[in-house]
Amino acid sequence: MTRLLIAGTGLIGHRHMAHIEAHPDLTLAGIIDPDPARRAHDTAPGWADIDAVDAKADGLVIATPTETHAPLAIAAMRRGWDVLVEKPLAETREAAQSIIDTARNTGRKVLVGHHRRHHPRVEKLKEVIASGQLGQPVGASLMWYMRKPDDYFDIGWRAGMNGAPVKQNLIHDVDTLCWLFGPVAEVVGLGGNPVRGAARTEHGGAVLRFASGVIVTIAFADTTPTPWGFEAGTGESPAIPHSAQDSLRIACTAGAIEFPSLTAWTGAQSWHDKPEPQVLDVAEGVPLIRQLEHFAEVIADRAEPRVSAEDGLRALDVTLRIEDATLPAGVRQ
Repeated sequence: MTRLLIAGTGLIGHRHMAHIEAHPDLTLAGIIDPDPARRAHDTAPGWADIDAVDAKADGLVIATPTETHAPLAIAAMRRGWDVLVEKPLAETREAAQSIIDTARNTGRKVLVGHHRRHHPRVEKLKEVIASGQLGQPVGASLMWYMRKPDDYFDIGWRAGMNGAPVKQNLIHDVDTLCWLFGPVAEVVGLGGNPVRGAARTEHGGAVLRFASGVIVTIAFADTTPTPWGFEAGTGESPAIPHSAQDSLRIACTAGAIEFPSLTAWTGAQSWHDKPEPQVLDVAEGVPLIRQLEHFAEVIADRAEPRVSAEDGLRALDVTLRIEDATLPAGVRQ
């Protein structure tokens, strides 16, 4: 039985907590939250901060505001716990590096919560691209168009840039793209905030040039209620209705593939030929549950983190570059 503490009881924290409590091989060792009401639990103890924890635990799941990730992760590793840190790994590159350095110095392990890598459809997409069956990837187009409800921004830390769709949402897509295509060499972009007018980016577009030569265009907004985005397309989030619409298209030299439908287009040699579609089969699974199971394997030294702290820093770095490139005029970091 793997004993897990959880820090933070917001939207994602509650999902982690529910999955831990429902899993036969996991147990909730306690809850860390400064709000007494939010850490109250029928069976698990609660504490206001990590220094007060006096329970036995094997690992800590960190689902708190971004600026607290590094202090909590470092404190946990110094206490001998491995950590699962929600994305982004940290607020700054320097803070992320401090997590990496502490992991090396303590011998503890860090798993970053880019849970999409545990999604069966993303795993299948990775397998197809890596196999070369569609040829060499050339380009891709990704959309993330959602409308966040206005009260989403009532929480203080979401009012500014930390609540913008780049760092909060696109970072997942960035990690997936890096997993598929490798390191990013160049980022350009444009952004604006004409709808809500708050001090953050609310929509924009970016172009990523990967060292492998792949060019990816990204279009995003948190002000438009469309069916195009990872969460809507996959139905992964219980808060977002399932649209089953594709939001990512990848073009390769011998075919193409759409996601999340996993519709592969093959059979054409040039524009004179008609490509034929085939929907690939894949078993379904809940990525957050699979991520927790993987975390238990990491704690038990039966696996290395699928998303390492170094991976988390890479995704953060590219995301911050997109954020810089799409920052509206008059908005400061």
